[in-house]
Amino acid sequence: MAEKKVILALTAHPDDAEIRAGGTLTLLAQRGWEIHIATCSSGDCGSAEMSPGAIAATRRKEAQAAAARLGGKYHCLGGKDLQIYDDNEMRAAATAVIREVDPDCMIAHYPIDYMADHTAASAVVRTALFVASMANYVVGSSAAVPPSTKGVVPLYYLSPVESSDFFGNYIVPQFCVDTSSVICEKAELLACHASQRDWLLRHHGIDHYVEQTKKWDAELGAKVGVAYAEGFFMHKGHGYPQTPIIQEALKGLIRKGK
Repeated sequence: MAEKKVILALTAHPDDAEIRAGGTLTLLAQRGWEIHIATCSSGDCGSAEMSPGAIAATRRKEAQAAAARLGGKYHCLGGKDLQIYDDNEMRAAATAVIREVDPDCMIAHYPIDYMADHTAASAVVRTALFVASMANYVVGSSAAVPPSTKGVVPLYYLSPVESSDFFGNYIVPQFCVDTSSVICEKAELLACHASQRDWLLRHHGIDHYVEQTKKWDAELGAKVGVAYAEGFFMHKGHGYPQTPIIQEALKGLIRKGK
């Protein structure tokens, strides 16, 4: 029997992974993959009414519920919103989670996204994945877990929010995943993050972010000829493998970005 594949999506905040890759994670779970979702922070700034401690506790529970729907596990690195930096503390925490999970591939934010937390989290993942198998990297929490056994594994980036750069220019994904068959399941994942509807309405002007996310996925899907899609990029820099593990796992659902 083939060994179960493991994927780790490590993003800045609870719900980030589900918004940009909830359909893809669902499809992989349906194919027997083990799903792990991790965040740099617990979302302590994600409310205008609740205290940081209260909303962080709420959002942890919501993130755990979403991961559980995928048969997976949620991990929190313990950082705080708007205090996510590409520094040794966050790298060590990310490395510890990577070593614990020992994934076959990872998903991170696009290297430049609409807010600094996303951009910093992307850089943290890129470094932590590279050093997770290095026995001599024993900074902070990374010292408590043995080095990864799989070495550097394929790294994928999510399409940035709204698939655009700082100036509103469309960023063409390297490839898209047709998530039309699991859009309802993705909506259920997003609905687990119930505390975010009121917050996003107040701060972002987005009413019912489940429907907004479906709209974004429909817009991307229309570009590649399907009802709904999620976009991705593969990191192809020196030292990172380019084995198309997700593309092979979801063969038949992959569309070239347009």
